[in-house]
Amino acid sequence: MSDDKDFLGTEPVGKLLLKLALPTITAQIINMLYNIVDRIYIGHIPQIGEAALTGVGVCMPLIMIVTAFAAFAAYGGAPRASIFMGKGDHDSAEKTLGNCFVIQFLISILLTAALLIWNRDFLMAFGASENTIEYGVDYMNIYAIGTLFVQMTLGMNAFITAQGFAKTGMLSVLIGAVANIILDPIFIFGFHMGVAGAAWATIISQAMSCAWVLLFLCGKKTHLKLRVKNLRLQAEIVLPSLALGLSTFIMQASESVISICFNSSLQNYGGDIAVGAMTILTSVMQFAMLPLQGLGQGAQPIISYNYGARNPERVKAAFKLLLKASLIYSTVLWVCVMVFPQGFAAMFTNSPELMEFTKTALRIYMACLLLFGIQVACQMTFTSLGNAKASILVAVMRKFILLIPLIYIMPLIFSSDKTTAVYMAEPVADFIAVTFTAVFFAFQFKKALEQISVKD
Repeated sequence: MSDDKDFLGTEPVGKLLLKLALPTITAQIINMLYNIVDRIYIGHIPQIGEAALTGVGVCMPLIMIVTAFAAFAAYGGAPRASIFMGKGDHDSAEKTLGNCFVIQFLISILLTAALLIWNRDFLMAFGASENTIEYGVDYMNIYAIGTLFVQMTLGMNAFITAQGFAKTGMLSVLIGAVANIILDPIFIFGFHMGVAGAAWATIISQAMSCAWVLLFLCGKKTHLKLRVKNLRLQAEIVLPSLALGLSTFIMQASESVISICFNSSLQNYGGDIAVGAMTILTSVMQFAMLPLQGLGQGAQPIISYNYGARNPERVKAAFKLLLKASLIYSTVLWVCVMVFPQGFAAMFTNSPELMEFTKTALRIYMACLLLFGIQVACQMTFTSLGNAKASILVAVMRKFILLIPLIYIMPLIFSSDKTTAVYMAEPVADFIAVTFTAVFFAFQFKKALEQISVKD
């Protein structure tokens, strides 16, 4: 990446988006491997694989909460830092970095304590059964120890990407993912540690990524440096960052709440096999969502910087490219899921019964995936523009106003097959949410461009 700090405002938008988005997409896919590789190995443990997979799957709501808190401060702070850079206010950009670092640290301590004390209670509430709870507890007792590493890696890496150092951000994730892929089979099968081995492999890998991220932000190559003087919390820096990050937090943390709702309903109507299938569906949905978020994160520095620099044409061009790329990806993946659902299911289980059940559930659950490129592109652009209220609204609309009620309403409407009806809640909510978001975004985006078109 060029040493020119203004490259975000001068390089051709198409070339710049490609340069930034490819590493961030790669980073998101690699990051996804942390939990998915664990699940693939766990699902193939002899004799206990199916029960262990379901037990670890019930841990996902807790893991989603950890990653959501990483986004709370950093995914609001990073776009604001980019906007400050676009305005030429380097001091405020560095203060944002320092303040978000402190918030991440404090959140990590609180989360670690909560997970160690109450993880068994959480897991039982999230849909674990007596057959699967011990596998979940074994995993979470160890995973909780690495909460600080997860928070710092995901949170602070956002500030690396926000400066335009997309390749460095990708390497942050790659280091941990490669370590995890290597350590998983060694700990799970070589040392016969089972589920606990998967957890140890994950947190050791995250610690390695964390060290890389912090060394870079304290080093000479970064434009925004982590400095001791900026670690004193300031309300005018912290509060706007948290407000903007709240939408991403809601989007990710609500996945935890939604998993609880899905798992409890499915346990009631379909038993362990329906919950096990949901673990696979969640994994495939991650496969869909993370590259879309990677595209959005690649576009974020361009949109935020040029919004701060009052350059509406570059903001508009970056969004249009983001929307096209997101739609192409979501459509291609939708076709693959509809045509080859058994291929996705086979990645996670060798149980013929679970595979056959999941194949049908996957087609239902992801029926509206092709439209999801619109939802993510619009929501990520709201965040990039610093529009906290709009970003929060579209996040709340899809998850809380639509999806959670539909999980309980759909089985009442389609009472002949209540398990299938629960899975149908997802595509119905997606269709309504995308329609709302597209219309709302059209008005808000036009208004934002008009504001920066007026010269002071």
